[in-house]
Amino acid sequence: MSRFLRSKVGFSLVELLVVIVVLAILAAIVLPKLVGANTRNKEQELRSCLQLLRNAVQAFYAHTGVYPIRLSDLSATSAPPIGLSEDGFPKPINPAKWRGPYVDSIPSDPVSGRPFIYITSKPNVGRIQSSALGNSVDGKPYSEW
Repeated sequence: MSRFLRSKVGFSLVELLVVIVVLAILAAIVLPKLVGANTRNKEQELRSCLQLLRNAVQAFYAHTGVYPIRLSDLSATSAPPIGLSEDGFPKPINPAKWRGPYVDSIPSDPVSGRPFIYITSKPNVGRIQSSALGNSVDGKPYSEW
């Protein structure tokens, strides 16, 4: 009887191989989703940052009639002396119309880790773009966001 009990203790090689194959299949399904999640999170944060900064630039323009010369003007605690007209030329700002700061701080591009690109020349004065190179997960270039 003790000989019969000894033979039933443990797993067979076939059972272990089946378990390893099942775990490998599960890992093959889950790992790509986890790896892509980090990129998708950064892209979502990029969308949020772009929206925040674009809204702040529009509010700055609505209050003062000019665009900020640099993005850091959005977080200034007092009115900058000059801004940019729609043509990209310097124009004085009336401090009484300025209602900033428009953002607490200027974030970096979450995808590239570098500052955002702020365009100060005609025809895109006041436009903010991602500084990330390449394409997003959906294939659209970051520069077109």
